[in-house]
Amino acid sequence: MADAGATIDNRLMTVLVLQGGGALGAYQAGVYEGLVEEHCRPDWVAGISIGAINAAIIAGNPVGQRVKRLREFWDQVSSELLFKLDEPLGFARRAFNETSAALAAMVGIPGFFHPRFPQLPPEWPADFSSLSYYDTTPLRRTLLDLIDFDLLNDGPMRFSVGAVNVMTGNFVYFDNREREIGPEHVMASGALPPGFPPIEIDGEWYWDGGLVSNTPLQYVLDQRSADDMAVYQVDLFSARGTVPRTMADVFQREKDIRYSSRTRMNTDLSKRMQELRAAARRLAEKLPPELREDADLGVLLANRSPGAVSILHLINRSDTYESNSKDYEFSRMTVRDHWKAGLEDARFSLEHPDWRNRTCRSDEIVTFDLTGERHHPNGGC
Repeated sequence: MADAGATIDNRLMTVLVLQGGGALGAYQAGVYEGLVEEHCRPDWVAGISIGAINAAIIAGNPVGQRVKRLREFWDQVSSELLFKLDEPLGFARRAFNETSAALAAMVGIPGFFHPRFPQLPPEWPADFSSLSYYDTTPLRRTLLDLIDFDLLNDGPMRFSVGAVNVMTGNFVYFDNREREIGPEHVMASGALPPGFPPIEIDGEWYWDGGLVSNTPLQYVLDQRSADDMAVYQVDLFSARGTVPRTMADVFQREKDIRYSSRTRMNTDLSKRMQELRAAARRLAEKLPPELREDADLGVLLANRSPGAVSILHLINRSDTYESNSKDYEFSRMTVRDHWKAGLEDARFSLEHPDWRNRTCRSDEIVTFDLTGERHHPNGGC
């Protein structure tokens, strides 16, 4: 697909931004398959938590192998339960998902994590590397099996994943344009406590980036160049929802709000900064010559406005049978449902005339959330 939206003078950079969300990450794999169908190849992929794993699989494989490797990962970490549902709807489906999530919590996920036995009492001291309910050693082997880290580091695609320094509380990014990336950097981005253990890198300990922000969108916008940019922002938790009717709904809604990570706020803030930069340039052109050398004006104009940015939001919207356990419910049926939903949302959005015919001024950030009308044709969230 020849992507629209670039100004005449600027190249269009394509960026894939992947939020964290555990088992919901299969939605991102479906979105990526939809991008492949439209011959859209990201120049840069950035992720948090499960988004970091999907991003690493994409960046660490040749173009023709990426969807296959994503499928291998999601088939490996999902499993078929012994009982089936003829009509996977309503209360029966909810019960099925809760059973699947409970099994994952009890016995772990193949190639991902397994429980620690015995579990230590809360006040029992231990080595920091083992202070978690689960051991993620299997994930390291899975990453090494599915990802060519030489390609990830030396290939043309930029790769960035976010984590949190346990000691300082600072949010950091591991970027293949700044350092060599290994499996530990990907694991650090997904080391969500207290479930998963911290990861040590160069003598520092790191936890899941979602503790600070569950999306790397702000990093991408802050690091952008003068090139125009098309950003595919794939969120696994929807900030919008409905008023809960049960305590189960309360738990799920709280998690959605917490991990949606203010994606819209970040976008609005970047839009505002872009507008202020453009206003400063226009004002400078109106000033008399003696004021154009003012030091304060120089500071404003030094923040040169980068290229135009168009952001396509692709948001996983919860089905009625999902609950608070949706991010650790790894049944094969549900994983395939998430993948299919991501693929369908990508197809719908990429073919939508608002996206295909978009135009952006050089000093503008424009956002699109097009799948809402597909999920709710009569209005609503």
